[in-house]
Amino acid sequence: MGFVLRVLVNAAALWVAAALVPGIALRGLRYTLLAALVLGLVNAIVRPVLVFLTLPITLLTLGLFIFVLNAFCLWLTSRLVPGFAVHGFVASVLGALVISIVSWALNAFVSDAGRWRRI
Repeated sequence: MGFVLRVLVNAAALWVAAALVPGIALRGLRYTLLAALVLGLVNAIVRPVLVFLTLPITLLTLGLFIFVLNAFCLWLTSRLVPGFAVHGFVASVLGALVISIVSWALNAFVSDAGRWRRI
């Protein structure tokens, strides 16, 4: 149940990013859910490797390079999902920022077990 809830949180964050950022496009609910699933897998598998490989530049930029890594993961997801498109670096960075904020806000209501909790 927790996995499904986290995919739904990612899907909501993707939908908000597509609504707010001009360079991000989603075709429909099916592609939104698929993009959320792929983004979760990319963040779980690819992102830790990239964070480790780019640790020196991340330290040099005081952590700001993480935004570039998040943008890359979002762009990679758009290349893997046919109904999801990210056009340009700026749209990717802004989209990653919006997705991070929305996911953080929605995950405040999700417990570690994957259940909705009250604050």
